[in-house]
Amino acid sequence: MQWFNRMQLSASIDFFPALEHDDAALLDEVQRQTFRFFWEGAHPTSGLARDRQKTTGDPKGDLVAVGGSGFGVMAIIVAVERGWISRSEAVERISTMVTFLAKAHRYHGMFPHFLDGRTGETIPFGRKDDGADLVETAFLFQGLICVREYFDDTAGGEQELRVQIDDLLAQADWNWFTRGGTHLYWHWSPKHGWAMNHRVAGWNECLVAYILAAGSHTYPIAAAAYHECFAAGPAFRNGKSYYGIELPLGMDYGGPMFLAHYSFCGLDPRGLKDRHADYWEQNVRHARINHAHCVANPHGHHGYGPDCWGLTASHGPVGYVAHAPDLDMGVITPSAAVASLPYVPVEAMRALRYFLSKPRKRIWGRFGIVDAFSEGRNWYARTYLAVNQGPIVIMAENYRTGLLWNLFMSAPEVRAGLLRLDFESPHLGGRHAPSSAEPSPIPSG
Repeated sequence: MQWFNRMQLSASIDFFPALEHDDAALLDEVQRQTFRFFWEGAHPTSGLARDRQKTTGDPKGDLVAVGGSGFGVMAIIVAVERGWISRSEAVERISTMVTFLAKAHRYHGMFPHFLDGRTGETIPFGRKDDGADLVETAFLFQGLICVREYFDDTAGGEQELRVQIDDLLAQADWNWFTRGGTHLYWHWSPKHGWAMNHRVAGWNECLVAYILAAGSHTYPIAAAAYHECFAAGPAFRNGKSYYGIELPLGMDYGGPMFLAHYSFCGLDPRGLKDRHADYWEQNVRHARINHAHCVANPHGHHGYGPDCWGLTASHGPVGYVAHAPDLDMGVITPSAAVASLPYVPVEAMRALRYFLSKPRKRIWGRFGIVDAFSEGRNWYARTYLAVNQGPIVIMAENYRTGLLWNLFMSAPEVRAGLLRLDFESPHLGGRHAPSSAEPSPIPSG
């Protein structure tokens, strides 16, 4: 099968964005090159996203990432909308992915963290983590729901694709993962059962899992699971100030930036509120604290400043680390800043331009900006991660046009989940009217 149109994309493979470009042109090039991770860098059999890629050569083995593939299909939608690939090419690729997923290992309808991209068998994430991963499945479904809403024609295989996606969604038994109670659990293993005993409790990256679980047409969870598990306990609320910025929810200093990205690739935080928080304010303040920490630079890391910021989970000189202000090892992860464009657009664009001022062959490659770097150690990653590359494409597009937000928030199960959990959002129409405190619409272009 012809996985990608080499003639259409090859012209830009060695193109390095010119810093004199205006913001829109610069974002075009960065998004386009980053999208290649999910198009040319995908697994050759399943089309699913590899967990990681290298700046030169493909990795050995067949490991693919379930959550990363959810971000991948969202990036493919952006590519169609911006004209980098055709609609028919996208449908062909995603249909191959969805057909593969329908035959892959699942546990009560939920996928594992990693799959073998050739056989569909589970690749264990850890010794006891060898079965269902509820949250990675939610990230996959977030992407597939956007696909279903975008490809709305009756011809060209689009109707069949929608039916396949609906079948996958219908088979996900969210309620089974409450174990008959009011807590949602992250993992289940056919060998170890509930041994990991990890409740999906916030504040963290998992909000979209609760929305989808509450909105399921076949196996919905009770609203109490959200209010009494995710939104309860000491890990949810904060209320303290960091660098003069009050943080409503979560861990000290906000934690890694992916908390404001993964669930919000689809969930539109603009005007999204419930009895617990205003999620736009939460994410904006989280990004501002992350930026302020790098400006203050309390540990004296070389290179940090107003133009060089962004702490989140990534590769580093000592391996994969969930970098954050309270776990600051001098490693900047560009996706942390660039995927925060909706929240702090001025600071994010300044950071993007700074990143692209670094030595070209060290910061830039076939799939865009490398995963991370540490100027103090003169270290630049030679890798890319699906869960970091995806939000660059997606959140930049949400900043520019709101494309993925509008698709996801229009889905019936998303609307049902939001209503069942008593959320407010402008997307819910008459259910809740936007308040004057909500942010203005994001400009397109």
